[in-house]
Amino acid sequence: MVTAPEPNFAHLLALSGPQGTYEHAEHALARVEHGYCTDDVARVLLVAVREPVPSSRLLELAQTSMRFLEIAQSRNGRFRNRRLASGSFRGPSTNEDCWGRAMWALGTTIARRSESSLGDFAERLFARGVGVRSPWSRSSAFAALGAVEALSADSGNVGARHLVDDAARSFDRNRRDGTWLWPEPRLTYSNAVLPESMIAVGHLTGDRELVDIGIERLRWLLDLESLQGHLSVAPAGGWGPGEATRRFDQQPIEVAAMADACTRAFDVTGERGWLDGRDMAVNWFLGSNDVGALMYDPTTGGGYDGLTATGPNLNQGAESTIAYLTTMQHARRLAPAIR
Repeated sequence: MVTAPEPNFAHLLALSGPQGTYEHAEHALARVEHGYCTDDVARVLLVAVREPVPSSRLLELAQTSMRFLEIAQSRNGRFRNRRLASGSFRGPSTNEDCWGRAMWALGTTIARRSESSLGDFAERLFARGVGVRSPWSRSSAFAALGAVEALSADSGNVGARHLVDDAARSFDRNRRDGTWLWPEPRLTYSNAVLPESMIAVGHLTGDRELVDIGIERLRWLLDLESLQGHLSVAPAGGWGPGEATRRFDQQPIEVAAMADACTRAFDVTGERGWLDGRDMAVNWFLGSNDVGALMYDPTTGGGYDGLTATGPNLNQGAESTIAYLTTMQHARRLAPAIR
């Protein structure tokens, strides 16, 4: 068991502008000129609704994030990702990660509707987006997690049920021999969400095979991304078999995905060994990593943007800050389970 700091939302709140949370920061200062992105605003909503007793300011931020998602969503249920500081969106609506992350956040809001108007709002946007499908594996995985959350609140949600059923049919179930068990030729980003979504969907639908394959792949990934008792995750440029070992730059989003997936595996199987993976993710932020560097700012509560060979990238952008916060939320939630 690790002793993790309580999530500190001060920096996340400081990154927030009139329309949402700014994407980038220079050290602890928001880069207002870089604007917003739906990917990050969906993450903000997710971390806010996961908080069991949100402050009034965090609840206001969740409401702002929900309004952002409403404007970002097109009538066809897809989402535009880029928004200028002026409030104008640029680019088309898509079914890429911004759709998947938004659906994950909306489904989670439905499941944890401590504030009724926020839950009602989420239901409307979720219903508009639940008919969308994506060819992108991570986008589909994010959306499937949202549908699982929505069904935990209402097993009669037909759209969510169809999304989950389609996800179950689309997963790669081929079991591979040899040393490379991953369903893709290379690791890229947020890798652990792929087995996590298999575990979540398989558990919901009673598909034992799907759970088993997800567990097998997650265990393989955790072993691959572990080095001498700490996490050493796939770098930003990815990694594949036959390539020279590359350790940097490591991204907090990969660590947070591992924390999410190991927590899910523990919830589904009850096997305490998965808490070791969760603890390694927590400890990565606390300095148990390849260079022994603290990966968050204890003063601001911001997460650092990446781990380089010489230490942390000291910028504290939204993605990295949220990755740190969600990981600490898992540490706090599961602490009673291992006493």
